[in-house]
Amino acid sequence: MIKVEAPARICFFGDHQDYLNLPVIAGTINRFIHVEGEITNKKSYSIHLIDLQEFRTIDLNKRYKKIKNGDYLLSVLEVLKKAGFFFNQGYKIKIFGNIPINAGISSSSAFVVAWIRFLIATQDHKNKITDEQIGRWAYEAESQFFNEPGGLMDQYTIAQRGLLYIDTKTTQTERLNPDIGTLVIAESGIAKKTLSVLENARAYGQASISAVKKKFPEFDIYKANELDYKKYLIHVPKMYQDHWYASIFNYILTQKAKKILKSGPLDLKKLGVLMDSHQKILQEKIQNTPDKMKLQMQAARNAGALGTKIIGSGGGGCMVAIVSQEFKENVIQAFLNNGVKAAYEINLITPV
Repeated sequence: MIKVEAPARICFFGDHQDYLNLPVIAGTINRFIHVEGEITNKKSYSIHLIDLQEFRTIDLNKRYKKIKNGDYLLSVLEVLKKAGFFFNQGYKIKIFGNIPINAGISSSSAFVVAWIRFLIATQDHKNKITDEQIGRWAYEAESQFFNEPGGLMDQYTIAQRGLLYIDTKTTQTERLNPDIGTLVIAESGIAKKTLSVLENARAYGQASISAVKKKFPEFDIYKANELDYKKYLIHVPKMYQDHWYASIFNYILTQKAKKILKSGPLDLKKLGVLMDSHQKILQEKIQNTPDKMKLQMQAARNAGALGTKIIGSGGGGCMVAIVSQEFKENVIQAFLNNGVKAAYEINLITPV
């Protein structure tokens, strides 16, 4: 029996930045996708997707020429075959988990990473495969394979685990202090709109930066500050100006949060203020937060949350709040009183 798992992830700072090659701060939490499999005498994978109540058979002798968008079972196989792996041993497989689906905490990326780990575990290989490599394969199988607009944050975070600062331009990661207090997740019950939100945010963000670089080739977003926002604003077409603001100030907020989480002292109140500032940009500039969720997060703040934000691409999904133990139950109840589907404490998890 082969058993593997992959966790969900939360982006704390840098939402809608990874596809601009800007850094993010993200961490993995104690919600998982599990894959379990037993060898059979068939040349196929017999897969039971328990949470979806679906069954799937993959014929290992068949070459699948047309792979439907979002069919990560097959895209992962193709990516790993291209990397030199060979699959001819059949398995009876169960896939299940406790990560909310289509809720912004990367159930799909956890699925992809878990599936990669399972398939690698079926192989006889001598060389150690790094977590970084698994993250690269996951990004290729989930995003690049289908030409989707998302960045690499989800796959790299889930594959490596812990609280990470990811330089998405170089793909280098730094581990940060994961002791960021008590965390509460609230499931809004509103399905997120990943692709439409990402496509617009990515296109507008890239267009805003390109407009500046067209006239000022020396401009470097990695050295940008508050003054640069004002200095170059006049050169950004009006329709892209909100995303110009978001690109500059989300980057600045991410750097401030990194400093707190890297070198300390770990000031949770200050971290909460930065999180609220990030959320303000997401809802006012990126415009990815439904009104109902804005009210739910404000209720959590009123109940004692140090900071709250929407998770993932937006348009719906989950929210996270940094809280003290003293106010944890108050914050959970505030979320519930304002119509969320569920609210509960979660923990960051570190590498195995």
